Amino acid sequence: MKTAARRARLTWKPYAVGAVVAAALLATTACEPGGSDAADEPAPASPSATASRATPPAPDDASDVPTDGDDSAGTDLCTMGDLTFAASNYGERGEPVRHIMVVATNESDKECDIQNAPEIMLGDAQGPAPVMQGSEAGEPFTLAPGQEAYAGVLTMGGHQHTYEVTFMTLTLGSPGGEAEAEEPVELKMPTEGSFQADDGQRVTSWQPTEGLAMRPVTQS
Repeated sequence: MKTAARRARLTWKPYAVGAVVAAALLATTACEPGGSDAADEPAPASPSATASRATPPAPDDASDVPTDGDDSAGTDLCTMGDLTFAASNYGERGEPVRHIMVVATNESDKECDIQNAPEIMLGDAQGPAPVMQGSEAGEPFTLAPGQEAYAGVLTMGGHQHTYEVTFMTLTLGSPGGEAEAEEPVELKMPTEGSFQADDGQRVTSWQPTEGLAMRPVTQS
């Protein structure tokens, strides 16, 4: 009887030691990084997945995307029908006509661009007055309704072949070659009667101010 009880106690002791060791191992594993608690946490999202979520969806219809207006057409060039013209003697009253100021006024109800120089014929000249050197056309500029552009005319440049001018004509020509030249109009004479011109006559390009147009003429 005593022998059987002793064997039972000896058999239980190894099982008890084993159970204690197993419990210690489980506790150690649970405390280590990468244990079951860490494994249960969700994995962080990859950068590509985050970027794809941040990108807004493309519109279904391209017409929903706003676009800039088409300004490629720009402002139309002025035509003879848009403008009225006047010529005046740019000198002292009673003095011979040597400097003439030509004014073009936009009489239309829309803006238009004016550029280059007017083609002005002084009487029976062989062709339009050449453009004065240093007064070649720059960029076109816009005339609003009622605004004016200016050009200057030098009637005598000190050359030979003087002749009498009894009429004057003007046309815009064909600025840039976009269209055929329009028919010229006759300008009212800047003085009573007639005036003298020679083959040294010159004209300036259209300018937005009187001073820019007439300064090259009066300094010649």
